[in-house]
Amino acid sequence: TGPLQDMNFSIPEAGGVRFIYQFTSEPPAVSFRATGEKDGIIDIVPKTGILYLNGSLDWETKAVHRLQVESLDEMGNTVKGPYAVTIYVEDINDNPPEFDQMKYTGVVRQNSRPGKPFMYVHATDRDDPTTLHAQLVYSILHHFPNPYSEMLFQIDNVTGAISPSRMGSYYLDPQKQDTFTLVVTVKDMAGMTTNAFTSSTDVIITVKESLWNAPSTIHIQENSTQAHPVNISQVHSNEQDVIYDIFEKEKLPRLPFSIDQSGVIYVTEPLDREEKDTYNFFVVTKDNKGELVDKPLRIHVVVEDINDNPPVCQQALTVMEVQENEGGGSNIGTLLATDRDEEDTLNSRLQFKIQSQVPDVPASNLFFIQQDTGILQLTGRSLNKRTASNYSLKVLVTDAVFQTICDVQIHVIDINDQIPIFEKSDYHSVTVAEDLPVGTVILEIQATDGDEPGTGSSHIIYQMKEGDPKNTFVIETDSETNRGFVRIDKALDFETVPVYNLVINATNPEPLVSGVQYNSSSLALFKVFVTDVDEPPIFHEAIYKEEVSEDVPVNTLLMTVEAYDPEGGDVRKWLRIDSTTGQVYTASTLDREQEATYTVDVVVSELNNAAQKSKATLILQLLDVNDNPPQLAMDYTPFFCHPVSGGERALIRATDADQQHYYSAFTFSLVDDVNTRNSWEISKVNATHAYLSPKHANFEEKVYNVPVIINDNGKPALERKVNLEVNICKCSSEKSCF
Repeated sequence: TGPLQDMNFSIPEAGGVRFIYQFTSEPPAVSFRATGEKDGIIDIVPKTGILYLNGSLDWETKAVHRLQVESLDEMGNTVKGPYAVTIYVEDINDNPPEFDQMKYTGVVRQNSRPGKPFMYVHATDRDDPTTLHAQLVYSILHHFPNPYSEMLFQIDNVTGAISPSRMGSYYLDPQKQDTFTLVVTVKDMAGMTTNAFTSSTDVIITVKESLWNAPSTIHIQENSTQAHPVNISQVHSNEQDVIYDIFEKEKLPRLPFSIDQSGVIYVTEPLDREEKDTYNFFVVTKDNKGELVDKPLRIHVVVEDINDNPPVCQQALTVMEVQENEGGGSNIGTLLATDRDEEDTLNSRLQFKIQSQVPDVPASNLFFIQQDTGILQLTGRSLNKRTASNYSLKVLVTDAVFQTICDVQIHVIDINDQIPIFEKSDYHSVTVAEDLPVGTVILEIQATDGDEPGTGSSHIIYQMKEGDPKNTFVIETDSETNRGFVRIDKALDFETVPVYNLVINATNPEPLVSGVQYNSSSLALFKVFVTDVDEPPIFHEAIYKEEVSEDVPVNTLLMTVEAYDPEGGDVRKWLRIDSTTGQVYTASTLDREQEATYTVDVVVSELNNAAQKSKATLILQLLDVNDNPPQLAMDYTPFFCHPVSGGERALIRATDADQQHYYSAFTFSLVDDVNTRNSWEISKVNATHAYLSPKHANFEEKVYNVPVIINDNGKPALERKVNLEVNICKCSSEKSCF
């Protein structure tokens, strides 16, 4: 209740008959009157001033009611007012959402991009849009058929946009399933309450084949004379209003292709197969924001060959040799030519034909060339160098369109009927020191050959025929003078070979004619004396390695390091304790746990010449023995909460500095006294751990010393007694001591 004044009221809709407010009157007012947007629902009791509803308000019909209320005297005259009384109707969720259509239909293309909407559903709710009552969310309830573990379609829960899922983008195929039915639901209250209203509708989706397909391989003939650009193919996007573009990964200086906004692909200039025979690039579609719409399509272009290249002689002049005694049909050589057109096609097939010969021998064809191989052969007649020492041929090389002339010169060479002859048969001897460097020339030799100079018949090859089984020497030939140079090829060693008795032979790379053989004129003798040089001693081994136990006694003999003098002199035996025998002894106690490996450089020198010395490395590896008793690993202080309740246990761990192969497992035990054994017990967990447990509950809050014995069971077995501190304490809720 209250005095008459301007007032606002907020009243939920659909509440039925109810009291709103009671206005109080002041004399001389005796009654009240309400006018305005009462709509037959709102009224006032004149005598009492009670403002009330005689029915239900409806937000969807009228959200605000504006009234005027005044007080009257007995004559009906206005005493106070009129005052504005405004009633705001509060919306309640009393309307379910409704789809715009009873059923929706849509079309999606195969391979459409995931998340790209192809249709929308839409629903409305008559409740107040500013409240949760009209906030709608969409979802897919059912998916018929649903052949996979995930749905092929997805819906934006706010916009109602339906698009392929990632799986749908991959698996949608009209050949397998061309129609799907989705049951789409919409909920109000933003779907956040269980009593939200829900409506549903069917969405029928037809799957059609993708328009976005890469064309098959495009074939373009090279050097086209058409006006460019030339239409070579076309692609079609599944979406409307897209932007077509081309990109390539090869980073070519220029890409001779373009695409228009209808998806038509053009070649923009004539192509040359010999420059590039294939092209690979990609066509993409983008939206007006530059985002990809379809997956990139790979375009493959093959440039087809035409016969646009003539044969090319591999050499401006091809020179061949033939001996004058060669028989008919002998191969002289092969004329090589190439064609830049595509290999293994008729465009690059070459054929050969002799066009002319100089000098020309009347009534006789001396040479023949195989048409398809270019192999040049002698015909039935042998050549005579006295008749002609050179022949010049012009060979016609053709493909299906072009022809080229290749020049060939044939030298008739003398037959190899002369053997090399040394200028002297004995080069006597030379004396060299054994440390002469490898590569040193120790002798020059000379032989001559009466065959035609500059041919294989007259070129001389020198070799060691006898006296050099390990190839200590090598002979090089000057190709112009046929002079030979004997060089040292491997290090000399007086102690191994002090004298070399060498036999050198001279031969030709061209075989001798029948009936001619090499003889003693092609042999020469040569002797090499190697002199001794005083060399440093040499160890028998570069590295000496030994293993010993770490507990070996002091002055134990470890090994003997030996060296020898290449000249056979006395070697001073060495190392530390005994410099003359080379016997190595321990000088102090060793401990593997401190240092497991010792590496020492040892030097040996001659007794009479300290400058002559060598070095070797001694590596001493200590083997483990069981010389360390086990000990308790103090990871933490064991504790038990007071009062001890029984059944509790603490984990303890033992360690040992020795290698584990000396013990299989630790054993744990308590000292043999009555108090300890009556209060505690110990039980093994595994090779290195045990549990300690109290045996009764009568413990005070204090630290107890529990004597524990740990044995490593090694050879020999070692044990250690440890006083283990155990804390009996008050515990927090986290089971830890205060």
